[in-house]
Amino acid sequence: MWRRNGRPPQHLAGVGFSSQGRFFGSYYRRTPESYDERCAWMFEGITDDLIGDFGFSGGGAAGFELDRYDRYLGSPQNAVVVASSENHNDTFVLVPEEQLTHITNWPGVPNEELIRADMVYFDTPSGGAVFSTGSITFCGSLPHNNFDNNVSKLMKNIFDRFLDS
Repeated sequence: MWRRNGRPPQHLAGVGFSSQGRFFGSYYRRTPESYDERCAWMFEGITDDLIGDFGFSGGGAAGFELDRYDRYLGSPQNAVVVASSENHNDTFVLVPEEQLTHITNWPGVPNEELIRADMVYFDTPSGGAVFSTGSITFCGSLPHNNFDNNVSKLMKNIFDRFLDS
């Protein structure tokens, strides 16, 4: 809806709706960029490469609705993808706005490459910052193991940094 009206969500949040499936969740895998000094603070105290491979919403932090980074749709140039989901089951399909025709999508890549959720971080020109999880089931992983898990630790690190700014 927003993309077709010239206001893709990537401009605001760094990610936009790209795929949907049944209520199954998967996990995120940290990207090499997440270890860079600009973003490593988010993962302090987290030794895992996989983030959110558990949860009460479909069994993982990345599921049901997936949002991804796309610089061609307006994701900020300074945005960093710190983790991307993978291994979504075959119920996940592209949303209509991702499809150019019945046989191809608008970026012209295999559909599987677009079926993912991206965790994105970027600073804004006004001195603020944005962190997007890229998935609607992310919050279902927060209370896992009485909040003692890598998703909760990640969010605590981010909230602490944002509150200190």
